[in-house]
Amino acid sequence: MSTDMTSAKPSHTVEKIGGTSITATNTVFDNVLIGGRSGADLYGRLFVVSAYAGITNLLLEHKKTGEPGVYASFIDDTDGEGWMAALARVEAAMCERNGTVFGDSLSRRIADAFVAERIQDVRDCLSDLHRLRGHGHFRLAEPLAAVREMLAGLGEAHSAHNTALLLRDRGVNGRFVDLTGWRDTTQRSLDERILSGLEGIDLATCLPIVTGYAQCREGMVARYDRGYSEMTFSRAAVLTGAAEAIIHKEFHLSSADPRVVGEEQARKIGRTNYDVADQLANLGMEAIHPRAGRGLRQSKIPLRVKNTFDPADDGTLICGDYVSDRPKVEIVTGLRNCTALEFFEQDMVGEKGYDAAILEALTRHKVWIIAKSSNANTITHYLWSGGTPVRRVVEELETRFPNADIATHDVSIASIIGSDLNEPGLAAQALSALGGAGINVLGMQHQVRTVDIQFVVARDQFDRAIKALHQSLVEPAVDQPAVMAA
Repeated sequence: MSTDMTSAKPSHTVEKIGGTSITATNTVFDNVLIGGRSGADLYGRLFVVSAYAGITNLLLEHKKTGEPGVYASFIDDTDGEGWMAALARVEAAMCERNGTVFGDSLSRRIADAFVAERIQDVRDCLSDLHRLRGHGHFRLAEPLAAVREMLAGLGEAHSAHNTALLLRDRGVNGRFVDLTGWRDTTQRSLDERILSGLEGIDLATCLPIVTGYAQCREGMVARYDRGYSEMTFSRAAVLTGAAEAIIHKEFHLSSADPRVVGEEQARKIGRTNYDVADQLANLGMEAIHPRAGRGLRQSKIPLRVKNTFDPADDGTLICGDYVSDRPKVEIVTGLRNCTALEFFEQDMVGEKGYDAAILEALTRHKVWIIAKSSNANTITHYLWSGGTPVRRVVEELETRFPNADIATHDVSIASIIGSDLNEPGLAAQALSALGGAGINVLGMQHQVRTVDIQFVVARDQFDRAIKALHQSLVEPAVDQPAVMAA
């Protein structure tokens, strides 16, 4: 980059716009990208953008339902018709989005031509691979992994290219920074890819719009799954020495899900630390991907989470050294669909190797571990997974330990989280709140490091558990305003 931003006190921000926010195009321009700024005030910022909402699902597979997109269709397809139809759906959805944001303008034609060129490249590539896999001599495991990476990047290229076009239509010097490695044969690390893409850009006079996907030899999707855009965002902030990293979401980082506890009862958090953010990520309520947060924390870059639809609010600031001025519960959250894997072996006492063997099986089958507990003859892992992966783990362990009794239970985990929970009687108060709501606590996790306490409950009691804990431990405090609806 032409401006050395690490030699002096940093003044720029690196900001990320999520898929739901970037899809609300007029709002994101009015509240974030321009937001009443003019002249030099428009610059000094770098934006990393996600794909428009729903596009990555069409390219890969639906994140929640598993409905196949182009990639999943290509994996399962034998005659080629399935993935071709899926790719046509992607092109239609992208061009429909172009029509929504550009109307009937020259930029619409430029945007459609960009989509057509990228889609045709993908079609040609997949057609070649489809012909190759018709011959038994070719093993396509590595090329298929590359296909998944290529498809993921297509969504971010579309949204970033459109956003830069729209900025230029509004007289802003927006620059499309394509990190997807399209037609680039060089193999770079993630950091090298980012630095190469930003080379020569002066943030004082240019507003870079960077693709959330960055092609690198490590494989972004392979390493970070759908959290790859946050890694690009984090590394861009670290490499450019940003003063602050900002994520624009469609909601405030709140004390609980407003849909469960009520919008009037939920509170914006306001301030917390990276330790709390890690606990949220462990429970699926990501403020930021844990690996992305690590880089910001280590570089002492604060992270701000803002609500795109509430631009006047400063959002929630996450710092490495923040601790609340008094012990308190900041967030009540959890996971509804969990599995308790209970391993009982009467002869476990005094013997070693059981724990390591269970962990190896869980790791091999890529099962997310939320928490674990053990006593003399029982080890229980609480898992963010069910179905086939867990069944395979059970089958493997039953074969290795034929004398063990192994059972699985459908459970939920409700958790209270805060930068300082070191308040005498807090756990007892939480248990009393749950008991008062008629909720039977099946298990409890309370670490010496008082940042979270987890309660295992039946699945049909999850919402009631969250509401009871929030009513007892958060709502009596009135030091934060209620979260307003978007």
